[in-house]
Amino acid sequence: MTTLAPGRAPQPPEPPGPSGRSGRAAKSPSGAAGAVRRLAGALQRRPRLRLAALLTAPLLWLVLAYLGSLAALFLSAFWTTDSFTSEVVRIWTSRNFEELVTSPVYRTVALRTVAVALAVTALCAVLAFPLAFYTARVAHPRRRPLLVVALLTPLWAGYLVKVYAWRLILSEGGPLDWALGPFGLSGPGYGLTATVLVLTYLWLPYMVLPIHTALVQLPESLLHASADLGARTVRTFVSVVLPLVWPAVAAGSVFTFSLSLGDYITVQIVGGKTQLIGNLVYSNVTLNLPLAAALGTVPVAVIVVYLLAVRRSGALRSL
Repeated sequence: MTTLAPGRAPQPPEPPGPSGRSGRAAKSPSGAAGAVRRLAGALQRRPRLRLAALLTAPLLWLVLAYLGSLAALFLSAFWTTDSFTSEVVRIWTSRNFEELVTSPVYRTVALRTVAVALAVTALCAVLAFPLAFYTARVAHPRRRPLLVVALLTPLWAGYLVKVYAWRLILSEGGPLDWALGPFGLSGPGYGLTATVLVLTYLWLPYMVLPIHTALVQLPESLLHASADLGARTVRTFVSVVLPLVWPAVAAGSVFTFSLSLGDYITVQIVGGKTQLIGNLVYSNVTLNLPLAAALGTVPVAVIVVYLLAVRRSGALRSL
C-alpha cells in the first residue's frame, strides 16, 4: 500500500514506450544522435569554434597543397644538378640565386616581365573604366545584365583558342594588316607589343567586373551634388568617382598583374623571340630543375611585394 505525503496528489505512472521503457527514458538522447545534438549545441554556443570547424578543411588544403608546394619549390632552389646527367644533386648551395642576381640576362627578363604585367594592368584599367561606366550607369537597367554577360563571354572560350585566334589576327597579311592597310599602317606582328595586347584582351574581364560592381553601388546623389557645386566631368571623376572606385581597381589589378606575371603560353605563341620569366622556368624544368625553381621564386616574391603595397595603400579596406 502506497503512503501519500500530506497535501500531495498521487501521480499516475508513465506509460511504457515502444521498447518497454518509460516515456521519459525513451525521450532522452542516446548514442550517435545524442552526440550529434551535443556537438551542435556546443557549436551554436561557441561561434569561434564553429568558424574554426568550417575553415579547418580549406586551410589544411591550402597549407598542404599550396604552401607546401611553394616550400618544396623554395627548398629545391638551393640544390644543384650534375653537369653530365642533369640529375638533381641535393647539395645545398646558393649558386642559383647568385646567378639570378649577377646574370644580366636574368635581370633583364625579370624586369621585362614586371613591365609587361604593369602595362597589361594599366591598359586593362583604362579600357575597363568606360566599359564598366556604360554598363553600370548609362545603359538601360534591363540591358545591363546582357551587357555584363557579353563582356564576360570571352571567359567562356578556351585559353588556347583565344590566343591562337589572336595569332591569326596578328599574322603577316592577316586581318589586322588588311584592316590597317588603307591607312598605310600595319599590325605589330609577333613580339612584345603583341604579347601585351593579347594579355590585355585575356584578362580585361577580371578588371571590368569589380569596377562595374563598384559603379553600380556608387550613390547617384554624390554625382548630382558634384554637378550642383559646379564641378565638370573630369573633376567629378577625379574627386568623387575615382576615390570610391579605387578599391575595385586595386582588386582587379591583383588579378591582371598576377596572371600576366606568371603567363608563359601567350608569349610562346605570339611573342616571337620575346622571353619572359615563365618561358625560362618552362625551358629549365627538364634541364636544370633547381635553376627553374630559383626562377620560379621571382614571380612569387614580386606578387607578394605587390600585394603588400596594395594593402599598405589602404585600397582594399573597403572591399
